[in-house]
Amino acid sequence: MKIYDYGSASNCPLPEGCKHCVNGSKMVLFITGKCGTDCFYCPVSPEKKGKDVIFANERRISELSEMLEEAESMDAAGTGITGGDPLSNMDRTITAIKMLKEHFGSEHHIHLYTSMIDLDKAKKLCDAGLDEIRFHPPMSQWETMSFDVVSKIISDTSLDVGMEVPAIPGNEEKLEKVVVAAAKAGIGCININEFEFSESNWNMMEDLGFRVKDDLSSAVAGSEEMTIALMKKYPEIPIHFCSSTFKDGVQLRNRFIRRANVIAKEYDVITEDGTILKGVVYADDLREAAEALIRLRVPKDLMFVDEERNRIEVASWKLKKIAKKLPYKSYIVEEYPTFDRMEVERMPLGHE
Repeated sequence: MKIYDYGSASNCPLPEGCKHCVNGSKMVLFITGKCGTDCFYCPVSPEKKGKDVIFANERRISELSEMLEEAESMDAAGTGITGGDPLSNMDRTITAIKMLKEHFGSEHHIHLYTSMIDLDKAKKLCDAGLDEIRFHPPMSQWETMSFDVVSKIISDTSLDVGMEVPAIPGNEEKLEKVVVAAAKAGIGCININEFEFSESNWNMMEDLGFRVKDDLSSAVAGSEEMTIALMKKYPEIPIHFCSSTFKDGVQLRNRFIRRANVIAKEYDVITEDGTILKGVVYADDLREAAEALIRLRVPKDLMFVDEERNRIEVASWKLKKIAKKLPYKSYIVEEYPTFDRMEVERMPLGHE
């Protein structure tokens, strides 16, 4: 068993989709919030759950062409299609797969999550260009489901086939049964996710008796331990345990760093966590403020008039030196490198 950073573990080679996610090189395409199952632990946010909306990473989009823009903004090497259940809108999902392959080429790796599927749909997805499919059967089916269709998909298509389920404390026997059955069906790798609290399920999870394992985590106590115990019991079954902290501390961080390196301007500073630091000046008259900065010898290539946000962006190291000479509100801001550029923190420099 190999132990990775932040508590993840594996006794098999990582699936291709996981390798890209670890590197932060996969765009997350939330293709629809519609889903035919109703898992009690569903972590999908209220903004998305049950709604036919599309998000490319953190960016809400209305046209699939915007998906290509977002992928380019992070130099994506692949895409993970999720939901809801992507097969709730099969036509849109197939269109997205074809567009991604046509735009980025066959080497752009695409994997998809779904609760279950039939052979005909699997073949259509494969023909469209899908590389990997991961089944996420609802827990209510773990002890009774048949993997006959999965075996046919493995034998009759070129798809890499995996399964991804959460490790829910108190359901050790159910998890063991579905994992053993999946392995017998020939599934190449079984991803077991550390069970987590989320914004949408927090109160319900607490009501059911689940607790976080520590004050710094949203992971459920006991989830990691039951997975490691299962891996030790069945060392021959290909299992990858994906910890909660691994998703945030490695996957998300690396995706932020990757996107920041693509979109950062010359005057931006990229932090080790992938956030962006920059100086900003707020003024009623942006042109006048820009002229004031030029008079203070700020090079034009180290500043940018952002009319959309009614501010001027400035190299942070320059603004620190001159802020007190300006009659404007000035800050060093830290932002996520996401489409909405959400602000994490700001430090005042000049006039308040």
